[in-house]
Amino acid sequence: MPIQITTEQIKELRDATGISVMQCKRALEEAEGDQKKALAILKKVSSDIAEKKGGRVALDGAVMIKKSGKKAVLVSLHCETDFVSRNADFLKLLSDLADLALEKMSAQGGPALGWKKEAKDMIDPVIQKTGENIQLGEVYEASGDVLGDYVHNSKIAVIVSLSGGNTELAKDVAMHVAAMQSENIPELLEQPFIKNPDETVGKLLKKSKAAIKEVRRCSI
Repeated sequence: MPIQITTEQIKELRDATGISVMQCKRALEEAEGDQKKALAILKKVSSDIAEKKGGRVALDGAVMIKKSGKKAVLVSLHCETDFVSRNADFLKLLSDLADLALEKMSAQGGPALGWKKEAKDMIDPVIQKTGENIQLGEVYEASGDVLGDYVHNSKIAVIVSLSGGNTELAKDVAMHVAAMQSENIPELLEQPFIKNPDETVGKLLKKSKAAIKEVRRCSI
């Protein structure tokens, strides 16, 4: 006789995974009510679904920046449509991936060996929920005493690290880089500053006795 699966069991599994009620119920029935086995079943299903969708083009998505102390990370996440790029589950996934990247890079100075596996385990269930191919894109790190960042419509993100100056100046430069689509520092210094075309970026930095150490830019 099949084991009766209770509403409480389904709710517990759904709260842990975010997967639909029917899928949680089926996993629990297959696992004969064992939560750990049901989680493993759902994980396998998510992985299989992700593999099937892996060949689909994912040209949309979103970007995010997170900072901690003297480090910042820029993470991009790709999906198939703008609709999913604005989905709450997708944006939470991006935030969680940025947290993970920040943790690994802060602790190790670069992505840890298991980082991509951890990221995949986070991404697969969201592929199952949204029905779209989702792929981790660029992951950049920047560090320094003066960090500024700018994100435009979750589609363009820039981190700027300065020597000298302040975070407001670094943010202004990041905004300029986002608008002008240029990471080449010598070329960037000669450009009229977007907020005041009467002076170049180089002159703006010189006034504050600042220099650009690093620029990281990503766009979807």
